[in-house]
Amino acid sequence: MRGFFYSTAAIVGALTATATVAQQPAAPAAAAPNVTQGASVFDVQGGTVGTIESVEGTNAVLATTKSKVKIPVSAFAQGDKGLLLGMTAEQVDAAAGAAAPQASAAPGPAKLEKGMAVNDAKGQPVGTIEEVESDFAVVATQKNKVRLPLTAFADAGNGPIIGMSAAELDAAAEAAKPKTGAN
Repeated sequence: MRGFFYSTAAIVGALTATATVAQQPAAPAAAAPNVTQGASVFDVQGGTVGTIESVEGTNAVLATTKSKVKIPVSAFAQGDKGLLLGMTAEQVDAAAGAAAPQASAAPGPAKLEKGMAVNDAKGQPVGTIEEVESDFAVVATQKNKVRLPLTAFADAGNGPIIGMSAAELDAAAEAAKPKTGAN
């Protein structure tokens, strides 16, 4: 197995809410993913990615058949069979291999561009890419603008997908917003 992968450009970076429509009512909380040691991880197409080897604070160590990578817990979504990740095992392994010699490799779809539609694993619309940075892309949903690591995106052949529905992404963005004082 290859060593741990710590590249910011590849699999590090938590879900971060950016400028949002502040007056929107909070969405109901999505089921938090159960990221625990031994949990199975699948890609958005249902393929096996690997197993959670350990959880260290806000990061989980994912073991594939070829590598071990440290991934933020927030990069996972809860699926019917287990945890979902927006990358296949091959993409994770490629990112881990590419990051070992150079820490600037960015996995994910071959191309993310402003204006591209983003769907969930079931093909339902999530939002639109509003901005692409070196390590992140901003997805505008109907309620929020959310900054996601490039590793949250997978190429479905007809455009980028993520492992969360629009409602789940909005709920995560609402939960990530700073809390204001009580009135």
